[in-house]
Amino acid sequence: MIHMALFLLGEKMEKIEDWLNSRIGLNFRTGLERMKQAISLLGHPEKACPMIHVTGTNGKGSTVAFLQHLFVQHQKRVGTFTSPHMETVRDRICLNGEPISERDFSRLGNQVHQMEKSLLETHDQLSYFEILSLIAFLYFAEQDVDVALIEVGIGGLLDTTNVITGSVSVITSLGLDHQETLGSSLESIAEQKAGIFKAGNPAVIGPLPEVARQVCRKRARELNIDLYEYGTDFSLKDKVLRAGQHYWSDLELGLPGTYQEENAAVAVEAFLLFMERQSWQPDQSLVKKALAQTTWAGRLEKICHGLYLDGAHNLPAVKRLVEFIRQEEDKEILILFGALKRKDYSEMLQYLQEELPQASLSLTSFSYDETIGEQEAGDLPFIRDYQGFIRDYLQTRHSHSLLFVTGSLYFIAEVRQFLKG
Repeated sequence: MIHMALFLLGEKMEKIEDWLNSRIGLNFRTGLERMKQAISLLGHPEKACPMIHVTGTNGKGSTVAFLQHLFVQHQKRVGTFTSPHMETVRDRICLNGEPISERDFSRLGNQVHQMEKSLLETHDQLSYFEILSLIAFLYFAEQDVDVALIEVGIGGLLDTTNVITGSVSVITSLGLDHQETLGSSLESIAEQKAGIFKAGNPAVIGPLPEVARQVCRKRARELNIDLYEYGTDFSLKDKVLRAGQHYWSDLELGLPGTYQEENAAVAVEAFLLFMERQSWQPDQSLVKKALAQTTWAGRLEKICHGLYLDGAHNLPAVKRLVEFIRQEEDKEILILFGALKRKDYSEMLQYLQEELPQASLSLTSFSYDETIGEQEAGDLPFIRDYQGFIRDYLQTRHSHSLLFVTGSLYFIAEVRQFLKG
């Protein structure tokens, strides 16, 4: 009986995944009317719990990770919706860091599938990301979470998730990425990101370029909301964090890289604002403990001695990776890079070559549509078998060598699965 039940559960999960995967590539940018109708047909699960809405060119996942640990340390039930996933699609929807079960994913996926039959009477079929967002909203409502941390997919204003009202809205960072969707200037991208700001709810921004700050300030004035800015209202430097009336010293962060100080500061500011709005009291010692214990897969993740995985999938992220590598003095640096063709990979490669001329940089491809290949490598070495390359490195590495596997988060996810075997 147990074996039969497990078989049936696996069959249901497979059906939902097949349906979900059939929608990969359906990226709609025609507004939010379909999504609004979908949540209405489902009874507005997104209104069942308070949420924090997080966008940004980079740092979204790390900021959500810091936030999750902050709330969990304070004994709160925390839902997180992030992307992409590192191992299974269920990783995107978590409760206190634990992925949604196959049973709940299948059951709620089927609920969305059944709802879509009514939706199709007036709208087009749902996209991959829309389906996952709806499953997440339903799950967090069922689980009666104290807070749901919702990461934007792309941009903000027209993103699938922008049917929610964040009790706090967050922009972690801003740079040129997804220009084909968000626009080619920092100003236009900032307008998209600031599209998640909602009337009556404060917003927090990280260390954005001045032109982006001006856009955010303008939007905050239009909505008559409070805007809290990194460097002015809060900051973290030399292990000292200041946020309003709060102060911490000798802070240790679980995530490596000096740029994580910015993400941690943004997370703490958003956390404090949310706690205040809920009339909850933060514990100074628990904040310190949470920041020290935070981990996040695929972001400067140390797999073992001499091997790091980092999803530096755009130029701003590559610059942060270079900052970290430069701290590793007197080390032999190897970089294995895999990316999607739709990204400005040539700019990223040029930066790596110019800023780290002594590093050994190689390109590779992976199991995803439209990845860069041997033709795009040019004069750079191309590794046809990245698994063999990593195996050889692990067998022959010495104490002075470091291998950084970087590029697309989809590449990083695939490498993690290979390494975990």
